[in-house]
Amino acid sequence: MSAPVSDAAPGQLSHRQILTVLSGLMLGMLLAALDQTIMASAMKTIADQLNGQTIQAWATTAYLITATISTPLYGKLSDIFGRKPMYLTAISFFLVGSVLSGIANSMYELAAFRAVQGLGAGGLMSLALAIIADMVPPRERSKYQGYFMAVWGLSSVAGPVVGGAFAGMDHFAGLEGWRWVFLLNVPIGIVALIVVARYLNVPHRRVPQRVDYWGAIALTIGLVPLLIVAEQGREWGWDSGRALAMYAIGVIGLAAFIYIERKMGDAALLPMRLFRRQTFALTNVVNFVMGVGMFGMMMSLPLYLQIVKGASPTESGLMTLPMTFGILVAALGSGQLIAKTGRYRIYPIIGLGATTVALFLFSQIGVDTPVWSVMLIMVLAGIGLGLCMQTLILAIQNDVPVKDMGVATSSATFFRSIGGTVGTAVFLSILFSVVGDRIADAFASVRTDPAFLAALQENPQFAQSLGGGAGIDLNNTAFLNTLDPTLARPILSGFANSLDTVFLVGSLVTLVAFALIWFLKETPLSDKSGIQRAADEHAATEKAEAPAPVAMH
Repeated sequence: MSAPVSDAAPGQLSHRQILTVLSGLMLGMLLAALDQTIMASAMKTIADQLNGQTIQAWATTAYLITATISTPLYGKLSDIFGRKPMYLTAISFFLVGSVLSGIANSMYELAAFRAVQGLGAGGLMSLALAIIADMVPPRERSKYQGYFMAVWGLSSVAGPVVGGAFAGMDHFAGLEGWRWVFLLNVPIGIVALIVVARYLNVPHRRVPQRVDYWGAIALTIGLVPLLIVAEQGREWGWDSGRALAMYAIGVIGLAAFIYIERKMGDAALLPMRLFRRQTFALTNVVNFVMGVGMFGMMMSLPLYLQIVKGASPTESGLMTLPMTFGILVAALGSGQLIAKTGRYRIYPIIGLGATTVALFLFSQIGVDTPVWSVMLIMVLAGIGLGLCMQTLILAIQNDVPVKDMGVATSSATFFRSIGGTVGTAVFLSILFSVVGDRIADAFASVRTDPAFLAALQENPQFAQSLGGGAGIDLNNTAFLNTLDPTLARPILSGFANSLDTVFLVGSLVTLVAFALIWFLKETPLSDKSGIQRAADEHAATEKAEAPAPVAMH
């Protein structure tokens, strides 16, 4: 069986060919997206099974570090060696890491194997978007990128359900249930490998460049300490000796990275000349700021639903369906409109405005806010994100030369991931720094309430924990499910008020991104794919370098 024959113009793939390749890319992206959401609901069970609850964060941190650092590396290497070999490498790393994670016998082993998984995940998202840029003209691209948003939407719903289901099983097909959280990736990954290996046959002209190994090493030295402190800082203390050492090493590494990139010129992992392009520089700043606010919201909503509303991890995953619906409708709808009109600047402006308003509305929710009201705000937030994410990548891809398509696309994913890491660390710190005082204030306000005092008398053990100075252990909130509702209410109220503060800070962060995006200049979208543009640029170069014809006398 051979690849479908194209009736399209030379250098342009038919719709059928594009969809065939797209199916493999979507499976690859599903691996990365599903892995993150499955882990969120299964991690507690996995940590219990491996007797490593206190060090479970390292399994997430190891994955995050390798995925973040490898993202720009994949982009640059794909510009030099081609998309196909690098995408197959990414899937292979992810598959090997999944199999190893599925047979891990300790939390330290799992952290090491998750790092291998992360090496693959770094290429799955950014390379898929770069491959689509090679195959499809910018004006048509949003229609296809909308399918990727659908994959993210599917994973956000399916992940917590599947993760919760496997984590809840003692055994499945002869293995402990939690191991299938990782082994589930194997059949999906094998199909993706086969489809990509067979059908992704886009022409590539190798760029004769050195590989910027020193830049990669400096970036690693710069980011690893900062990512570690972002994940562990709340436990260590943000001004502890360990944290300060991490800051210092990180700053030195990033300074060395910028110095090396300037020296390497075009061969740099992240060429500095790209930052002289207003659209590239501005859009990546917006990507970073949006990542801070977006991940802060994504982290806070499940906490609200699970702690304040008492939902299970699986139920809270299903409750976020309205946000997924908003993302899908906005991404697919804006993709069709961009293809029809060729205009794109208005969508991230509306999107960031909608996300800012949604976060502000989230900052008003409390213990008694009906779930349907929260879900309506989720739709608005989803619409905001759906209008932004693919359009910002499209703006970057449309702005840079074809030879930089891989590194430019991966930069968008890279800056958003870094923003997400910062956002999660900052917002968790805000939450846990204010929640104790808010709960104390809530208890102080009901000290004389007869119903509260009566409930306290009926629960002497809880009364003793309140009055004995030990306080309430917020590391495990499962006790709230069985506690008398009258006694639980001040705790729920304190959590809700603290999350309101987090959402309010998030809205101020996205307001900054909203203000910045107005400076985006709209460049007309090209009607040529990356392959066609590369062929035109090559022909123009050859023509310029050809010797002038000798005049005959």
